[in-house]
Amino acid sequence: MAIRLSRRKITSYIAQQLVDGVEVEQLVRQLAAFLIDSRRTDEVGLIVRDIEYELTKRGVVLARVTSAFNLAEATRHAVTKLIQAKTGARQVQLHEFIDPSVLGGVKIDLPGLQLDATIARKLTLLRTNYKK
Repeated sequence: MAIRLSRRKITSYIAQQLVDGVEVEQLVRQLAAFLIDSRRTDEVGLIVRDIEYELTKRGVVLARVTSAFNLAEATRHAVTKLIQAKTGARQVQLHEFIDPSVLGGVKIDLPGLQLDATIARKLTLLRTNYKK
């Protein structure tokens, strides 16, 4: 039976190992083995979220960028600069997602922060304000 460690200790350790350059696959296997052994697999989602937050504190930001189309290089650069300005991050990793329902613009999800500059969001706001 594994030792009971707090989620904060686990996520802090994993985040530091990632910053130090330890292979991701190795860390994932270790974490999976620990969670299975300690019967805490239901915490996976929370742990991933907390690791992203810990990485942000260490200057590495993982951002989910959703748009209707593939981002142009200039847009990627602008989004990266915006994230660095907002968070003070040294390193930004963009994970791009295509969702035609956003119609246009971008939605940026960061740990603890979201910017929704999509046309779908603007249309929703217009519709909501119009009904009032």
